[in-house]
Amino acid sequence: MGVFKNSLKTAVLLGLLMGICLAIGSIWGERGLVMGFVFGGAGAFISYFFSDRMALAAAHAVPVSPDEAPELYSIVDSLAQRDGIPPPRIYMSPEMAPNAFATGRNPAHSAICVTQGLMQMMNRDELEGVLAHELSHVKHRDILISTLAAVMAGAISMLAWMAMFDTMAGGGRRRGGNPLLGLAAMILAPVAAGLVQMAVSRSREYAADAGAAKLCGPAGLISALKKLEVGNQRIPMDISPAASHMFIVHPLSQKVSEGMTGMFRTHPPTEKRIAALVAIMQRSPVMA
Repeated sequence: MGVFKNSLKTAVLLGLLMGICLAIGSIWGERGLVMGFVFGGAGAFISYFFSDRMALAAAHAVPVSPDEAPELYSIVDSLAQRDGIPPPRIYMSPEMAPNAFATGRNPAHSAICVTQGLMQMMNRDELEGVLAHELSHVKHRDILISTLAAVMAGAISMLAWMAMFDTMAGGGRRRGGNPLLGLAAMILAPVAAGLVQMAVSRSREYAADAGAAKLCGPAGLISALKKLEVGNQRIPMDISPAASHMFIVHPLSQKVSEGMTGMFRTHPPTEKRIAALVAIMQRSPVMA
């Protein structure tokens, strides 16, 4: 049932973002509609089939063998068996910032990447909590949905910039359109797409935390999140902001405040995630 719901959400999300692409493209008339369809369709195709390779390359990740990381393989194999999914491929990034992410379009084509900093900072229980969180993303195809949203939002932004320059050059007036309305749409469309992307990412982080708590209890993940928040403030990761939605905690060093800026944050505040996990522990003491 959960997979069906996520598939339905994916279809709705793609339809919404494709509609924004087409709306911006319509500024150029029929030619623009084709351009909007091409941009949106290409973004969806690339993210579906190649998002895992792109994500791993962005993190400079390399595959590790069971001999190189026996504890990592032991935990992942045990959790995957418990969760009823195939064990994902395992990669390691040389980054010293403690973090992790999952990628792949479905459980059969998935990978989990951990940083060297994570392996050095976490004890076994904390590492288990982090990996259970990432396996929950894998099981429910969360990463595919978030990546599709991110790529489509990028395509919308690119179209918006092209339309803005065209309008400034007088293209909108030549077609009899309203330049002010066109400029408003070009500014608001990327904002709307970004808000959709961020809302998708935040909701899935809470769900993955709950899935990890169900799989191995919340205590290890609570402790891990506390360390991750401190570690990523102290050691920023060399990663593009466009890829920040992939990670278990926001990988950039800046402190994002609540309010207007917080609307665009890809992750819920860590303290709120911890509070949600504590509430789960209090409701079900046996999970602790």
